[in-house]
Amino acid sequence: MSRRCELTGKGVLTGNNVSHAKNRTRRRYLPNLLEVTLLSDSLRQSFRLKICRQAQRSVDHAGGFDSFILKARDEKLSDRARDIKKRVAKTVAAAA
Repeated sequence: MSRRCELTGKGVLTGNNVSHAKNRTRRRYLPNLLEVTLLSDSLRQSFRLKICRQAQRSVDHAGGFDSFILKARDEKLSDRARDIKKRVAKTVAAAA
């Protein structure tokens, strides 16, 4: 299972641990991933996604899951999130 956010695409970064004596060893910076349940107002359905904390704050700031996912770029979304985006866009277009 990859350590990648399903909404923003944020993944693992690599760098160095640097000791006081300037010894460098490789390390990994892991994203703060959480498995959360997000509710879609237009689909009247909930989805369990593995997202980072920053994405959760962005969803709240955008005004909900539907508005966030409609504005998100397809390159950053996972395959499952892209399918959800298509379904939400279809129901929003049908309602309008």
